Amino acid sequence: MSDSSISLSSPVLMRRPWQAVTAMFLLNGALFGAWASRIPTVAERFSLDAGTLGFVLLALAFGAILSFPLAGGLCERYGAAFVTRTIAVLYALSLVGIAAAPALPLLVLAIILFGAAHGSMDVAMNAWAAEVEREIGASVMSGFHAMFSLGAGLGAASGFAAVRFGLDVSAHFLLLSLVLLTLALLLSNIPGTNRKPVAAVASSSVFLSVPRGTLFFVGMVAFGISLGEGAMADWSAIYLVSVAGSPLDTAALGYACFSTMMVVLRLLGDRVVSLLGPVVTVRVSAVCAMSGVALAVIAATPLWSLCGFALMGAGYAIVMPLVFSRAANDPDTPPGPAIAGVATLAYGGMLLGPPVIGFLAELIGLRAAFLLLAALALLTALLAGHLRLEQSEGQGRRG
Repeated sequence: MSDSSISLSSPVLMRRPWQAVTAMFLLNGALFGAWASRIPTVAERFSLDAGTLGFVLLALAFGAILSFPLAGGLCERYGAAFVTRTIAVLYALSLVGIAAAPALPLLVLAIILFGAAHGSMDVAMNAWAAEVEREIGASVMSGFHAMFSLGAGLGAASGFAAVRFGLDVSAHFLLLSLVLLTLALLLSNIPGTNRKPVAAVASSSVFLSVPRGTLFFVGMVAFGISLGEGAMADWSAIYLVSVAGSPLDTAALGYACFSTMMVVLRLLGDRVVSLLGPVVTVRVSAVCAMSGVALAVIAATPLWSLCGFALMGAGYAIVMPLVFSRAANDPDTPPGPAIAGVATLAYGGMLLGPPVIGFLAELIGLRAAFLLLAALALLTALLAGHLRLEQSEGQGRRG
């Protein structure tokens, strides 16, 4: 009892676990953002057309899906903090492996490993974040996700700088991984972080569950938004080069603009929801996202496309925290299975986004393929009413 009291009352003890998890979210986002920013260079190196690139990106999704149940089991056995820090090392190495791949088959293998590391680290660090949130006694998950977006933006910006200064992909990925991994491990190496989670991961199989009833529609909101996020991560730079006619260095800014707006809106998210409520917030967000897609598709110039991507980032930012808050307060399903089921659809959207856009681009062109994102934003607006419960229970408890 006394230990629990100390952990909740000491600002120093609360700050150190928060700092550790923040470092891991930043690292995860930065490595992914760096990869996203250099996809055009990798595609050019291996002469990949849109269809082949979509298949290659599907390998990343395949690796991540395989890793989900494994990561859950490892967290149960060894603790989320230990698993997060261990996978972080593998994640950084896998990014370097992509740059080192000498042939297409080895590139696909490297991307599978990168996807597995990214997905399993995502599961583990969210489990660790849930532990820290319980210890602090306040809702801080949205802030952690803002740090992922910030890291992704910084990683994408590093791609812009690398192209501008003539740094090849191998040197870029190696330097970034070495510096950021070292800093993240130092910041996350605090006493007591290797204990097992109390209830962060209930079962490895829970990550493969599918929600039912109203939660299914909540999950479909997550699916549509996540598909858009995944598509932006892997296709924004390609879009700027092949559709908007941007040079490679400017193309790297596409995902940076998108991620920056996600950070800003996630940091302001609590205030926005308190003013508008969750349902109106989701509908306004959906309109913002649709406007961004329309701007990028209709104007199709570097400047207006970047503005469109920024609007899309603003539109996507707040929806996902509201989705998970609604799931956690579902009256018919316990929080663990509810969140896991919604997360399954969210991950499905995130991972399917890049290959779906690639396959559509092969059939109808990349510019027209991006209209799918507008259709999914419209679906989000139509399904927003299913998030209403969050305001009565979850919003009061978390606000």
